[in-house]
Amino acid sequence: MDLKSNEPFWLLKNGLLASYPSLKSNESCDVLIVGGGITGSLIAHQMIEDGYDTILIDKREICNGSTSATTSMLQYEIDVPLYELIEQIGEKGAVLSYNACSDAIDIIEKLAKLVRSDAGFKRKKSLYYASKKKDVAWLKKEFEARKNAGFEVKWLSEDQILEQFGFENTYGGILSKQGASIDAFQFAHELFQHNVKKGLKIFDKTEMVEVEEHKGFNLVTVDSGYQIKAKKIIYCIGYESKNLLKENFVTLKSTYAVVSEIDKSKFKNITSTLVWNTDAPYLYMRTTDDGRLLMGGEDEDFYNAEKRDAILNIKEKKIIKTLKKIKPDYHFYPDFVWAGTFGETKDGLPYISEHKKFKNSYFVLGFGGNGITFSVTGMEMASLFMKNKKHPLSRYFKFGR
Repeated sequence: MDLKSNEPFWLLKNGLLASYPSLKSNESCDVLIVGGGITGSLIAHQMIEDGYDTILIDKREICNGSTSATTSMLQYEIDVPLYELIEQIGEKGAVLSYNACSDAIDIIEKLAKLVRSDAGFKRKKSLYYASKKKDVAWLKKEFEARKNAGFEVKWLSEDQILEQFGFENTYGGILSKQGASIDAFQFAHELFQHNVKKGLKIFDKTEMVEVEEHKGFNLVTVDSGYQIKAKKIIYCIGYESKNLLKENFVTLKSTYAVVSEIDKSKFKNITSTLVWNTDAPYLYMRTTDDGRLLMGGEDEDFYNAEKRDAILNIKEKKIIKTLKKIKPDYHFYPDFVWAGTFGETKDGLPYISEHKKFKNSYFVLGFGGNGITFSVTGMEMASLFMKNKKHPLSRYFKFGR
């Protein structure tokens, strides 16, 4: 599956940060991680920290899947509003899920310091504004749900948003203290390099083609014909899990993003704030660590990569038109335009769990706008799974829920 268009900003910005050999011998390990994106880098870090002999494989160059196309907005907010999630799964599970994403931002900051990251981790506030007057009622309900759950939030009126951010034609919104951004492509590479020094083995351009299940281990054959004997497999394959798991557990979506130079004098507080709105699909924007404005949205159902990429110009114009609603006098000059594919679940939650049809295996599949923060939660969950222990979120993130 092609997970991105040809010109994702992060890949062009960073280039080829590291390359690894393909598998050319038979190997054995405690843990085999399949998938070399940001999720794989986080899980590999945890497995090395826990002392497991760990191998990671990816059929592409490392981080050249959806990680090179991510917008890397780190938010505690899940795509499904908290008040709705409470109605779906109960207050306990909903608040636990939101808190887990909040905690994940703090953990990423610590990891960035640990590896002396140059990936531009930056703390930011998050503005979630009503793009239509009819959205105000439910957005205020969401504000109360977050406030009652203990999140540090403020309600801003239309005039306050105009004063603080210079955005016109809004109808109020929620300003959250907790949020951040990072270059996930670079950060994942940094995590991999950190853990290679500690014994992690990485093989790229190495595709898993067959798995034989045995008592206490799996035997994985890759496209070169060599085999890896692994006590456990952890699948960190994101949206490509649709090719492996046949049940209908996630809907694939195409999303579009544009990046441009920014005239900061025309924006207020944009470098310190993540911005998104109540449209469906929603518009989101943030600045990058090299001082550009990144905007995205215009999601639609994914059919194939050719169709997704064929309408890049149309989607670009629609995104810019949406920006014009809140910044009527601002002229946006696109430098980069790309598309990516992501997964959407009914409850906005990931799948981090065992699967009854895959022995000696776990899945860490972060979906939606919180894929990175959910993957951080997956670190703790995978660590517990390896010790045959449960996590408080296991029941909410399991298959068949």
